[in-house]
Amino acid sequence: MKYFVVFFFLVLSVTAVAQDVEPSQRVSGTIINDITNQPLPNVNIINVNKVRGATTDSNGYFEINVQPNDTLHFTILGFQSLRVRVTNDWIKNKTTKIRLTEKAIALEEVVIRPFNLTGYLEVDTKLIPTKENYRYSISGLTQGYEAGEYSPNAFGRVLGSIFNPADVLYNFFGKNPKELKKLKEMKKDDTVRTLLESKFDREMIAVLLGVDVKEIAEILQRCNYSESFIQTANDLQIMDAISSCYEEYKVLKKK
Repeated sequence: MKYFVVFFFLVLSVTAVAQDVEPSQRVSGTIINDITNQPLPNVNIINVNKVRGATTDSNGYFEINVQPNDTLHFTILGFQSLRVRVTNDWIKNKTTKIRLTEKAIALEEVVIRPFNLTGYLEVDTKLIPTKENYRYSISGLTQGYEAGEYSPNAFGRVLGSIFNPADVLYNFFGKNPKELKKLKEMKKDDTVRTLLESKFDREMIAVLLGVDVKEIAEILQRCNYSESFIQTANDLQIMDAISSCYEEYKVLKKK
């Protein structure tokens, strides 16, 4: 009899958990210019909670899987970014219309004067890099660290930054477990990866991880990525770098 009671309560618990997890539903929408009322193609949409993405077509139309209270982040060059919370009314009606506002950017006049080519090329030696970036391999880790330059204290900085428990990595990786789980989710969605590959502003990364844009550069510096990589890499490369650094951090924390 007691086994039956235990089984009964297990069934009730599983049923209760299943009822708490709401299934994803597909909603749609049309994004238009707030001033001209014209549809906006190629708007990037990210479900911040589920790390799933979509892009508007030529008519400004998109579809995406959501759950109630998910947050959608809308971005496109030249327009102010927008976050919209998914409401029950939107899910009930299946579609909505969203307006984006253009950024007010003052353009200055640029005058390009004629110039003559002399027939030979003069190279400024100051522009030639004198230091190369090196990566160090650490036993037990699948990937190495980019030390930024070859110097006697470069390797020491690598170990110092990843073993110092009071540094930015400890504060960030230790306090943001939920956000960092999105790194794995990001790799599952090709749309999100494609969107990140075309961006360089770090805005979407900051939204997904719940950090300030300035913190991203500081995290990568502590992971010993070079300044040139931090400045020139696209958002997908930056996200993969943070993901790699996080995986190495977890290995070191276990030891």
